[in-house]
Amino acid sequence: MSSALLQFRRAVAADVPRIVALVERAYRGEASRAGWTTEADLLDGQRTDADEIGSLCASASARIVLALEGEQLRGSVQLTPAPFGLYLGMLAVQPSLQGGGVGRALLGEAERIARDEGHGPTIRMTVIGQRTELIAWYLRCGYQVVGRREPFPYGQPRFGLPRRSDLYFEVLEKQIAR
Repeated sequence: MSSALLQFRRAVAADVPRIVALVERAYRGEASRAGWTTEADLLDGQRTDADEIGSLCASASARIVLALEGEQLRGSVQLTPAPFGLYLGMLAVQPSLQGGGVGRALLGEAERIARDEGHGPTIRMTVIGQRTELIAWYLRCGYQVVGRREPFPYGQPRFGLPRRSDLYFEVLEKQIAR
């Protein structure tokens, strides 16, 4: 698909079920293996739930941005204002479309929002450190590893069920030109 066909909009409560389904397909389980960004070898269990997505959709400041082709949901990303700028999380693309420009288009939309809405100079994210291919992709998109790690929330099944004991989050950032 051409990312030029994508339209972006803020998610609303009616979008919650399909966002949850997209995120689960993109990150976990066998369906995620159709793409290249799966966490299926690192984590079992859920990646998100309707309560989390519903809360983000209802927030006055945080949001989920949808990438749509017509009415078809192709991807989504969470954006949360923070003192440094915007925190970017839960970037999800339909597994069969990964590698086709949807993720890069969502990053571009996040950067446009950061610039146009005056959220500050930095977009920050955390990525599981063992996901080296994904980190390399973010580096190609202009993000940088900042040399800081955050612990994985072991013992909190809401974040998934780890399949290994050495998980951590790598912090990445990108400075956004105004």
